[in-house]
Amino acid sequence: MPGAEPIDLPGGPIGVVLSHGFTGTTQSMRPWAEHLHAAGFSVTAPRLPGHGTSPKDQNTTRFEDWYGEVERSFDALLATCSSVFVMGLSMGGTIALRLAELRQEVAGLVIVNAALGTERKDAKALPLLAKLVPTFKGVGNDIKKPGITELAYPKMGLKAALSLQQAWPVVRGDLARIRCPVLAFRSAEDHVVEPLSGRLLLEGVPQAEEVVLDNSYHVATLDNDASTIFEGSVAFVRKHAAAHDASR
Repeated sequence: MPGAEPIDLPGGPIGVVLSHGFTGTTQSMRPWAEHLHAAGFSVTAPRLPGHGTSPKDQNTTRFEDWYGEVERSFDALLATCSSVFVMGLSMGGTIALRLAELRQEVAGLVIVNAALGTERKDAKALPLLAKLVPTFKGVGNDIKKPGITELAYPKMGLKAALSLQQAWPVVRGDLARIRCPVLAFRSAEDHVVEPLSGRLLLEGVPQAEEVVLDNSYHVATLDNDASTIFEGSVAFVRKHAAAHDASR
């Protein structure tokens, strides 16, 4: 899909990996990536497997595939940068959390509306539905700002969605392993990720700093509070990069 291409913006010795969300593309990351690059950072944002093509392709991939793509991008930056931060939106935030759980080299996390669970009753039917129905209505384009459209699938692959759902308890169970600084942005009104995820994050990662976005829906990187995220991310990296380098 035009606009879904991977992003690679070489820059200075501090690196940032960005991960888009479930059914989304790098289009939702590009303004964020360009702001970080303008601040002097080396930035990469991979297109997650099964995304940016068709929902049919999405159903052939699983959480392990999406995580693996982000980890490969992280390792590539780690080979050339003194510090590498990981940032993500929605499922991209879930992947970022998992990476910090497994890789102590992560210098810090910035996550936006990361998904860690659901209280929706229909979620219990997903294992059965995934066997019977290939796709369902998509979750993309939850944006408050008029005239802005997210490049995302209109439908989501249910086998892929089940894989994400199955990854949530694994990620939640290892949150205590995260030692790096965490900055978490959460939209006060989000029609995709429930407040439960924000509560679970703060319970599992006590050092996390939460910033509530009052004028954006789920895809906040394209919404009214985007500048808050972008400027906050730059300040966060500059605050923690030197300390991380000194600790190595």
